[in-house]
Amino acid sequence: MSEKVNPLKLGFIGGGRMAEALIRGLLASKKISPAAISVSVPSEGRQAYLRTTYGVTTLFDNPEVVRENPVVVLAVKPQVAPGVLKEVREAVKEGKPLLLSVVAGLTLARMADLLGGYSRIIRIMSNTPALVLSGVSAICGGLEAREEDLELAEQIFSLLGEVIRVPESLFDAVTGLSGSGPAYVFAFIEALVDGGVKEGLPREVAERLAVGTVLGAAKLMRETGENPYALKAMVTSPGGTTIAGLKVLAERGFHGAVMEAVAAATRRSRELSGG
Repeated sequence: MSEKVNPLKLGFIGGGRMAEALIRGLLASKKISPAAISVSVPSEGRQAYLRTTYGVTTLFDNPEVVRENPVVVLAVKPQVAPGVLKEVREAVKEGKPLLLSVVAGLTLARMADLLGGYSRIIRIMSNTPALVLSGVSAICGGLEAREEDLELAEQIFSLLGEVIRVPESLFDAVTGLSGSGPAYVFAFIEALVDGGVKEGLPREVAERLAVGTVLGAAKLMRETGENPYALKAMVTSPGGTTIAGLKVLAERGFHGAVMEAVAAATRRSRELSGG
């Protein structure tokens, strides 16, 4: 986070895993102190954990979090979000905070409607690797969101990994690719491991090899800036082992299956968000 947003008071409505990842990243950045973070969460046990682990202020009062902070992260489950937004509507109109929502499937228009027309909102779609500060987050802004609001959201969520601005019309596709994508990668790693075990590798060894291979391949692509076709060609010698394996993947429809998985997840995202 840049100096222009320091010091920053930040409130959280919801104290689950995504909120905790953000808190951990914020405190590690040294740009905000624990005393400047407040979290409203209904569980006494979760409150005690967050206070003890991170030194943040915890409370039960959602409207108070909104009244006391210029930036508020909405990090609750989708099924309870509408009720929470109605609960804080008057406090939002009074304090006019920047609202950062990580609630899956809740559109900017729906949030604005629940808040009585208030639309200084940034919608963020992060994926599960954000929990280990290695995720990717797509962001888009509501009608009243300013450029500096988007920049602030980018600075905050860059603590969890990469941030990309995407029109809200593409958020379902983002869900289908990066939101659901970690599960596809886990399925691929599982298959690599099972393939190694089938060929005689101890499972522990196969798991280390598979995880290291996937992590290294992704890092190679990111750091070289090469496209996947060029990098695949680097590994594929004429008549060698890799082309023999790639031939089987092509025959079994691997490429098309992954494309259809992204398409199916995108369709389901549209259904769940009412699109």
